[in-house]
Order: sequence, then C-alpha cells, then structure tokens
Amino acid sequence: MDELSHQKVPFFFIIDFLVDKVEVFTENEISKNGLLIDFQGFSNVNEQEALGKEIELKSFPESLKSFKKGFDHVQKNIRQGNSYLTNYTRKTKIETNLSLEEIFHHSQAKYKVLYKDFFVFFSPETFVKIVDDKILTFPMKGTIDASVKNAAEVLKNDKKEKAEHYTVVDLLRNDLSMVADDVKVDKFQHIDFLKTKQKDLYAMSSEISGNLKSEFKGKVGSIMQKLLPAGSILGAPKPKTLEIILEAEGFERGFYTGVCGWFDGKNLDSCVMIRFIEKEGDQLYFKSGGGITHMSRLEDEYQEMKNKIYVPIH
Repeated sequence: MDELSHQKVPFFFIIDFLVDKVEVFTENEISKNGLLIDFQGFSNVNEQEALGKEIELKSFPESLKSFKKGFDHVQKNIRQGNSYLTNYTRKTKIETNLSLEEIFHHSQAKYKVLYKDFFVFFSPETFVKIVDDKILTFPMKGTIDASVKNAAEVLKNDKKEKAEHYTVVDLLRNDLSMVADDVKVDKFQHIDFLKTKQKDLYAMSSEISGNLKSEFKGKVGSIMQKLLPAGSILGAPKPKTLEIILEAEGFERGFYTGVCGWFDGKNLDSCVMIRFIEKEGDQLYFKSGGGITHMSRLEDEYQEMKNKIYVPIH
C-alpha cells in the first residue's frame, strides 16, 4: 500500500478487524475479483432497474440470556478498570428474499461494497479521509430510534450515549496524533438521520482533523497500520479491550468492523465495515452491536443490537 500510494497508483484495499488479512486491488483488478464498490468518490457500478418486489427480511436474534453472557463479561472488566468502553457485537441469523447482489444494488448508504458470494455491507461510517495531506476522521457513536419524542435532543443529552461518544472522540483524537500534527475536533456531536425500511434512526458523530506528519505523507499502508483496529468499533484502552472482545464475543468478526478504502492516486476515502451481512454456506448472518460503558443497561444494549439489523432499501 505504501509503494502504490508513493507511486500515486490508484487502488482499493480491504483490511479485516484483527489486521491479519489485507487485500489490495489496483483499479483493473477490482471487477476481476468479484468486487462491486459504491463510494461517494468512486464507483464501478452500472445503473440498475427498480427492484420490483417487496422486501422480506426476518432476523432470528439470540435470546437475552445468551446475549447477557458476553455483556456480563464486558461489564465485569469495566468494573475492574480494564476498559472504560468496549464495543460488543453479535452474529444474528437472517432470512431474506434478496440476494447479496440485490441488497448491494438497491440499498442506500454512504459506502457500499459487495464481495461476491462472501459479504455485502452498507456503511454510514467514514473511517479516515486524506485530502491534500490533511487527515480527517468521523467517529460515529450513539444511536436512537427516530420515532422517540424529540429523539435527536434525547440522544444528544443521554448520559450513557454522551460518555460513549466523548470516549471515542478522545480515543480517535489521540490515534490521529500518532500520524498527524495540529489535531483538533472541528465538529462535536453532530446528529445524522438514517432512513431504513424497518426503522428510522438518528446517529451521533463528530469530526476530527490534523495535518499529516511528513514521515506519513504518501504512505497509506503505514497510516493504516498505526490507526487500526478502528477505535470506534473496538473501545478503549485498545490492547486490553481487544482481549475482552475476543473473550466475550465467541465468534470471529472477520472483515466485519475492519476497514476498506479507495486511494485515487492523491487522496483517500475509507470506511468502517459495519451494517454487514455475511454468507456462510447457504446461511446469511447480520453482524451488529454497540458500545458498552459502566452505565449500559442490558435490555437497552440488546435492543440496540437488534435495531441495527436492517437493510436501507426504501
């Protein structure tokens, strides 16, 4: 990645959650490898006809009792001071009358990728952007059902959601400082509206920026190596929280909550791979979750995990 970005060669990359698997594709290799990409600044997708059928999506979440096992493990570690924010995610069996290709083509999101016969995601969350040697990140933490009365204000003022958001902003500000100077928070607690077929949501995000240090200019791979795993889907402090996640979750995240990005020869746009459907044999699974703090309530976190199981086709 460093070599290609140094040579100003455009490429697309995918990195899994544990930063064990890194796949890099130059522009002419993307379609050959069964990848369809639809980012704001890059797309290899042709216009599609209307879907022409009603969407069916059923989910089969684990029981509250099953969810509680990992939740309790996370809470115990938070009480012991090993973590103050842990992102706890689950894997839910789903059934739908849509193919992965149909989900990709007809869902609406800031970032969409289809990896043929493997996974599809439709993510609202930017990881980092690099524009003219300025690096920006946009942590998204905190969601609420938009049908709640005064939902945006309730979300902004919720003590637990605020604590979670403050923690992630602070974590990513520190992370960015490893590769950039003059790091600052430009926007704080901005509320985004996410429209879905199942349920409309509000999500809270912030914007942080800095100027790339000279030793990281033109080195996309070195930047990713420093910043990953992404703080917004891990927690803090990073090393111990990663241990807690691996103990609590009991499944492999794989590419879910990893990052992928498009380097156009000069600038970079990348996203966190959330809102993620994966195919295992003939079965589809939706992976979702949320941040746990000492203020988290079991029933609320269980509901948030279920709320995020949706397809943004409307």
